[in-house]
Amino acid sequence: MENTSRSVESDQNQLKRKLKARHLIMISLGGSIGTGIFLASGGAIHKAGPGGALVAYAAIGIMVYFLMTSLAEMAAYMPVAGSFKVYATKFVDPAFGFAIGWNYWYNWAITIAAELAAVVLIMKFWFPDSPSFIWSGIALLIMFGFNYLSVKGFGEAEFWFALIKVVTVIIFIVTGFFMIFGIMGGESIGFTNFTIEDAPFNGGFFAILGVFMAAGFSFQGTELLGVAAGESENPEKSIPNAINSVFWRILLFYILAIFVIGMVLPYTDERLLSDAIAVSPFTLIFERAGLAFAASVMNAIILTSVLSAGNSGMYASTRMLWDLARDGKAPKFLGKLDKRGVPVNALIATTLVGSLAFLTTFFGDGVVYVWLLNASGMAGFVTWLGIAISHYRFRRAYIAQGGDMDDLPYRAKWFPIGPLLALFLCLFIIVGQNFESFLENKVDWNTLIVTYIGLPLFLIVWLSYKIKYKTKLIPLKECDFEKEKN
Repeated sequence: MENTSRSVESDQNQLKRKLKARHLIMISLGGSIGTGIFLASGGAIHKAGPGGALVAYAAIGIMVYFLMTSLAEMAAYMPVAGSFKVYATKFVDPAFGFAIGWNYWYNWAITIAAELAAVVLIMKFWFPDSPSFIWSGIALLIMFGFNYLSVKGFGEAEFWFALIKVVTVIIFIVTGFFMIFGIMGGESIGFTNFTIEDAPFNGGFFAILGVFMAAGFSFQGTELLGVAAGESENPEKSIPNAINSVFWRILLFYILAIFVIGMVLPYTDERLLSDAIAVSPFTLIFERAGLAFAASVMNAIILTSVLSAGNSGMYASTRMLWDLARDGKAPKFLGKLDKRGVPVNALIATTLVGSLAFLTTFFGDGVVYVWLLNASGMAGFVTWLGIAISHYRFRRAYIAQGGDMDDLPYRAKWFPIGPLLALFLCLFIIVGQNFESFLENKVDWNTLIVTYIGLPLFLIVWLSYKIKYKTKLIPLKECDFEKEKN
């Protein structure tokens, strides 16, 4: 079995703790407020009705709360850039940690490609006849530049990107409530759209279940806080503060935004099914409120949202690849830092993989790209599963080794119910991703394979490492609680 202990590193090969509390808060907010709320929320309401969408998003919100408090307990005690990979390695099994690390790197590296593709679509709104490679190239340079400058440069970029999104959602919610109560001059809408036809619940249990599955993708990105913890100035205080404030803001933003959309627009409106920016629920409501050029304004805001997601994805995947390299689980040259504390080699490698994945959108009608993207989508839920398992083992090992609960900088509430509930719901989402196929008379095997391709990939990586190095589940009394340097 390989030796997973790390040699003492010099100050020259350590990350710089330059992220302030405000950066951490905005990184988490920015990671979860994106196209899921700006575009996909309309489809959720159309499918399950306003009440069904609210129930589904609230349920996912509760699961994410338990996951984030679990992550916060470990990250506040042991803030490292390798985050979930390190925790899985120390408290579960080195093979599990290896697979979680590569899974998370792959997840965000492919997401970079998805954001580049989204940038092209957004820019075509204004410049329909322009070459695609120009916009994807400019976006890639922007993302690379913010990450290359310094961790503080990344933090500042993410702060302002996220702030634009937060302000937009707040203005949207306030405008929506004004329209609901007739304060903006029109008639008071009230609860009219909550009582039409089959509202507030449409399609029954399976419609809500379908939205529940999709809602999980909207919240992905909140776990970025765990990676950023390795470069925060005062992780013992800033991480718990960020977790406590971020979760409730995200949940309120999603719940209130869906409530406003469901109140103002009837769920039967076919335009809610479209992912086009011109008929985004935000665009439609701003237009009804009399905001000129609403489509162009929302297009610009969604552009910053996409750049923010790509920026965060490049940061997270670069740090994970760097940590894998310095742990001997990736080529050694990827574990180097420049004098500013930026893992440039890992950044370049991640950028190249993301851009190569993006190029697959131009070949074979994008079939390869769809496969990559589906595998990436499943990878996010696998990471969440890893967080829940690692925290359950972390707390049990901490107690088994005589640890004092008062010495933990942050203590996750409702243990062990929290991580076990999150674990069950993550498994439920992973298994049920394409449950509609099983309800049909004839199973679409091609769709099923594309949907679940991420699972066998993860298992192959995990079991290959496990067989090669003969790793085993670490006994609770042998789990390593030594704090590492970044």
